[in-house]
Amino acid sequence: MTGLQRAAVAALGKELAHLQSITHFTIPEWSGAVRRSCVQKFKNPVEAQKIAVGHEDAFYFRQGEEALNEALDIVESKEGWKLELAEKNGDVIYSKVLKGNRKVFRLEAELDASPDELYEILFLRVEEMHRWNPSIRSIKVLKQVGKNTMVTHEVSAETAGNLIGQRDFLSVRHSSRSESRVYLGGAATRFESLPPQQGFVRAEDGPTCIILHELHHQPGKSRFIWLLNMDVKGWLPKSLVNKALPRAQLDFTKHLRHRLTAQT
Repeated sequence: MTGLQRAAVAALGKELAHLQSITHFTIPEWSGAVRRSCVQKFKNPVEAQKIAVGHEDAFYFRQGEEALNEALDIVESKEGWKLELAEKNGDVIYSKVLKGNRKVFRLEAELDASPDELYEILFLRVEEMHRWNPSIRSIKVLKQVGKNTMVTHEVSAETAGNLIGQRDFLSVRHSSRSESRVYLGGAATRFESLPPQQGFVRAEDGPTCIILHELHHQPGKSRFIWLLNMDVKGWLPKSLVNKALPRAQLDFTKHLRHRLTAQT
């Protein structure tokens, strides 16, 4: 759900595109064993396929739900956060180092839109994100699981002088509501028909989340909290990546504000 807009710095040399990532989440045995058992149990291949698809849907729903819960545990924890950036418009970014030495970033901002409006732009209409975010070349929904879960393939745009370079992302995205809040979560996943693509470094998202809630006494405005948790892969120094990612959050928020202004 993120989309990268990198700071304009010199590229750090040619990356080896064949170094593809292995996600934190792996598809369980249903991808082969369940289908085989279904074929053995049901002579009708259509019935067997329905059973296999049901297992697959349940897996993605559970993965999305778990990713969101794990991301919320991170963003709502009180310890370890340090101020990373503070902008004049009130946007702030905090950072924290997780186990395994991965640095995550929490952006907090106020937006002139209701949680429902932001939910529609960031989740329901995710395939249109490239229209207002120049860092994204395309986002395609590969699989829809009910109303709240989907599997997407995202390709970042080629931009001159970027730090991170072009990446693709295969992610499960999940949404949830609690009282007046909307939660959007996600994580890297696997999809049988879309293995890592030649010519791209497949980065890994997550677990990550966005929290949207209406500001008290200010209807039509929302508090926007975004946990960015990403492994960009490739041969890049962590120090430079950790400088680029919070700038990417600020750029994304800037483009989102422009999108909100354009629709009013």
